[in-house]
Amino acid sequence: MTLFTRVALTLGCALALQPVYAEQLSLERIYSSPSLSGQTPKSLKFSPDGQRVTYLQGKKEDLYRYDLWEYNLADKQHRLLVDSNDIFSGPETLSDEEKARRERQRVYGSGIMEYTFSSDGTALLFPLNGDVYYYSLTEQTARRITDTPEFETDVKFSPKGNYISFIREQNIYAYELSSGKERRLTKDGGGLIKNGMSEFVAQEEMGRMTGYWWAPNEQNLAFLRVDESPVQVEIRNEIYAEEIKLIEQRYPATGTNNVNIQLATVDVKGKRIRFVDTGDETDIYLPRVNWIPDSQQLTYQWQSRNQQTLELRSYNIKSRRQNTLLTETSDHWLNLHDDLRFLSDGSFIWASERDGFKHLYHYSKKGKLKAQLTKGDWVVDSLKAVDEKNGWVYFTGRADTPLERHLYKAPLSGKSPEHVARVTKRNGYHDVTIAGDYQTYLDDYSSIAQPKQVSLHQIGGEHLTWLSENKLDEAHPLTPYLSDWVQPEFGSLKSDDGQANLYYKLYKPSNMAPGKQYPVIVRVYGGPHAQRVTNQWGSKEYLTQYLVQQGYVVFQLDNRGSNYRGTAFEFPIYEKLGDVEVTDQITGVKYLHTLPFVDKERIGIYGHSYGGYMALMTMFKAGDYFKAGVSGAPVTDWMLYDTHYTERYLNHPQANQAGYNASSVFPYIDGLSGALLVYHGMADDNVLFTNTTKLIKAMQDKNKTFELMTYPGSKHSMRGKAVKVHLNSTIVNFFNRHFQP
Repeated sequence: MTLFTRVALTLGCALALQPVYAEQLSLERIYSSPSLSGQTPKSLKFSPDGQRVTYLQGKKEDLYRYDLWEYNLADKQHRLLVDSNDIFSGPETLSDEEKARRERQRVYGSGIMEYTFSSDGTALLFPLNGDVYYYSLTEQTARRITDTPEFETDVKFSPKGNYISFIREQNIYAYELSSGKERRLTKDGGGLIKNGMSEFVAQEEMGRMTGYWWAPNEQNLAFLRVDESPVQVEIRNEIYAEEIKLIEQRYPATGTNNVNIQLATVDVKGKRIRFVDTGDETDIYLPRVNWIPDSQQLTYQWQSRNQQTLELRSYNIKSRRQNTLLTETSDHWLNLHDDLRFLSDGSFIWASERDGFKHLYHYSKKGKLKAQLTKGDWVVDSLKAVDEKNGWVYFTGRADTPLERHLYKAPLSGKSPEHVARVTKRNGYHDVTIAGDYQTYLDDYSSIAQPKQVSLHQIGGEHLTWLSENKLDEAHPLTPYLSDWVQPEFGSLKSDDGQANLYYKLYKPSNMAPGKQYPVIVRVYGGPHAQRVTNQWGSKEYLTQYLVQQGYVVFQLDNRGSNYRGTAFEFPIYEKLGDVEVTDQITGVKYLHTLPFVDKERIGIYGHSYGGYMALMTMFKAGDYFKAGVSGAPVTDWMLYDTHYTERYLNHPQANQAGYNASSVFPYIDGLSGALLVYHGMADDNVLFTNTTKLIKAMQDKNKTFELMTYPGSKHSMRGKAVKVHLNSTIVNFFNRHFQP
């Protein structure tokens, strides 16, 4: 039985068990409380003592207001630990830095948004409304650590729990719990100098949200000193409903200067700062920093500006001597990862795509390869744990199918790397957290048929208990709409050149009339480091369900350049974006043309961000296939986007100006023949609104008619219920007017 058949049968059985309801899904309901996905926990963590699992959960009356909860493993009871309203219930005020940080993290909400455990498991730490709170699990009380007009961010416990650290006004502070004394560890932060903070491209493109790291023995911290003075100032407007803010943003557009970045160490008393010599070349990236367990050596990853060289270097904080442990190179680019793990003997686990697929390798402490741990034409997602005592490496990956994520284990010895053992049982998508004693794991699971569930398992996969069964019973918020819920069909197509298999997902109206032809909306992202066709539940699918219920066929296809398929699938986009991606989407539409229920004269496309770019490129370059399109927050000229992302895929403009020109939407505007709607948030600090204003002018100069919707105050993620409802109503109304389903 194929995966595609299993998915269809699973969802079909789930829906067949439900009673028939007549409520019709609305856009208003999609973005209202309670969530249609059910009330499922997020930010799950095992306590260090193994006695509880903690998590954040939205309030029933406000799914975006989060409280801190626990599940006690002894008595199997859920308990509210901290009600965020008890700490602070008024409107929250965030610093501009914290607003930007959350936008980079793609998190939205209020209340308790993040937390950390002390090393002994007796306390929790969390920021709220710009201050720091310490919660004692033994006393069950919360204590306010800071009460300042300034904002504290990036709050951490020290490894042994003796200190609390945070960033205030661009400097690192340490608060000693025993004495209540606060120390400022760096002094020159402010203005263009940021200590212990991650720069824009690190947050947005490297997945690094911090800029400082405690040594395991708590005696020193490593940190990055960021000097933004070389970065050009982008003067832009943030347009709100009642005001226009003139923003001077240090935005590193491709081909321009990045920040100057330095790596340093500081002792916990703040008496001595020592800078690490990272070499004569200063136009570099430092994407990752890690301490070795002995606290005497620090490692950092040195990445070249063109992202074709990555070195793992070690630095001895006493002798100040350095060694290069390993070097990765590529003719295209090197994807970053978080899969470096040091073992007790100083050896380490490392991930590499050197054979075309991301796999795990074991190195000696001097950087000599000991063994390849995983191997095959599939990719590892992430390293989860290393059980040295029993000799197992645990990781998530795609050994069974690229459409699902599972937990696997492989011998630390490297024996038979082609034969890894799957641990998770159910078909679908698993996000796993393994306990510190390697005896159990938490499974945050979903499938196309089942909203997220959280369960506790033995390390061998045996189910122990539910933390959140989230069963689709009569009490579930989704149940009133299940009678009209549509199961997708999964399949694959050969690319036009025969070089790749392209996976797709197809939704059809449940009440299709024989002989009738239906309009199609192709929902697209199409960019790197993303995947849309998976056996996974997702809130983005609610709009798809709504469209299907309005009489649309909805189609999604992962083109080349997207994630989890290996480098041969990713690299064809190098130095020319919007080319092979469009070709592959056309392959999908050619398949749609073969389906008797598809009206090929009513095929539209919709996407946001890179998907917005793809919507423009398909409408401009493939108007014979796409008759109407919606482009959200699109990049229109890659010269306007940031260094780390753009140069990774297009190289430096000086080395590939022709590729930049060909990847821009502007050479193809004359090809527009169908209806086009463009929307953009007017305070977008990621894909700058300039992308759309430049498009507006070019379209007007070409006498091309189009529709435009702008959102005052909205950033790139288009947050907020009112914005979401209006935006999606606008999109649906646009397609209804042109396709009349």
